[in-house]
Amino acid sequence: MLFSLAALGLAAAVGACGSTDSSATAEHPLAAASAPAPTGPGGDWSRFGFDAARSNDAPHGLSKAVVGGLAAHRVELPGTVDSSPIYLGSVRVAGRDRPLVVMTTTYGRTIALDPATGAILWRFTPKSYESLAGSPQITTATPVADPDRKFVYAASPDGRIHKLRLADGSEVRSGGWPASVTRDPTHEKIAAALNLFRGNVLITTGGYIGDAPPYQGKVVAIDRATGHLVHVFNSLCSNRRKIIVPASCPASDSAIWGRGGAVVDRQSGRIYVATGNAPFNGRTNWGDSVLELSPGAARLRRHFTPTNQEALNRGDGDLASASPALLPNPGTPAPRYILQGGKDGKLRLLHISTSLFGVEGTAGAHLGGQVQTLPTPGRTDMFTAPAVLSRRGSTLAFVATDGGTAAYRLRGGRLHSAWRNGTAGTSPVIAGKLLWVYDPGGGLNVYAARTGKLIKALPAPPGHWNSPIVAGGRVYLPSGDANDHETTGALTIYAPG
Repeated sequence: MLFSLAALGLAAAVGACGSTDSSATAEHPLAAASAPAPTGPGGDWSRFGFDAARSNDAPHGLSKAVVGGLAAHRVELPGTVDSSPIYLGSVRVAGRDRPLVVMTTTYGRTIALDPATGAILWRFTPKSYESLAGSPQITTATPVADPDRKFVYAASPDGRIHKLRLADGSEVRSGGWPASVTRDPTHEKIAAALNLFRGNVLITTGGYIGDAPPYQGKVVAIDRATGHLVHVFNSLCSNRRKIIVPASCPASDSAIWGRGGAVVDRQSGRIYVATGNAPFNGRTNWGDSVLELSPGAARLRRHFTPTNQEALNRGDGDLASASPALLPNPGTPAPRYILQGGKDGKLRLLHISTSLFGVEGTAGAHLGGQVQTLPTPGRTDMFTAPAVLSRRGSTLAFVATDGGTAAYRLRGGRLHSAWRNGTAGTSPVIAGKLLWVYDPGGGLNVYAARTGKLIKALPAPPGHWNSPIVAGGRVYLPSGDANDHETTGALTIYAPG
């Protein structure tokens, strides 16, 4: 069954906010009747990828029996969400504790919805919205919630990061907030999801479709309390440790635009990113490389750069079309391997201790070192974030592309095929024992994670980079393509019928 906000009588909630302010709307009467009991912090899906490591692995989900009875409800949105939502199990809104779904749209509107009905409880609209709406200047970044459950951090395509109060969507405007992460937002895009670790909000930047210079991929760490910049790492002109005017660096590109953005090892705090097409010299320019940064992006520690880096740069091979995925050795919590996809249709397995090389002396220009190379599913470009299931003494990695979906088991320092099919997918997510994969051609497929058996094929509109989350007894999936430059969109909520 599909329904719209208007059909539910929620049109007033959608239109109750000015174009440049945030405001709370009156709660729809259906919300109190049908919203599930708050699940508490353990039920949160507070960022893209579920956790700071972007494992896309939630320990709890829906049973097969519940999945079999899910019905699809469509909610109209005031913008396209070409990313994933986040979910908080209990937030103080309008004087009561309640669950909340939060999303950021193409032109920087951030909206909070009632998870049961889709009623918009508040929305924040950045001041740049009217001047940018309908233009090619966009963001596809998923917001990240603060661990204190009072704030959410969200991007807008004017290059700013906003700190918003979860209670009503109002913006914090003190200290360094809102924080600017680029000096040329017309060329530098915030495409990847935001992350947060040890007090720092982590943001990466890239470029717009067509690779129009000048821009440089960078990692920016912002103090979540003050909004002040803590560290900046530029993947080109890396000797300059501040936000630079892109045209002032002789090298351009090296976008950090994979869906996961900055991936964090939760034990060490080290940050892993992949860069795109650009020059590489092993000193200041780090195009088409996997980079390991110290906590807070304070400095570059080590790198992996493929032996064909120059050919990737010339041929638009773009290692950064996917973010690094951290793989623990089976039975151990610490990551020992990195799985790196790319636009060249290859998966590279890297050993963190032997495939990444320090930057001191001649080691900085070292090329190669992967322990294994495999084709991506369908041998096609990879624009997705893998999901990593590491439980009960085994590690499985799930990868989806336009050419298919596949699972790989890490054993003996190598990846072995566990199962595969020819069904396309965006970034897969694990919830409990089930794997959820959105087909951007239309449809949401639910598999038994370890066997690949199809449990249920659910209806869904077509989309682009959108991916689902499973939280609070429901599934939430945005749809639509940011490159269509629309100012409307849709969210499908799957709930027990």
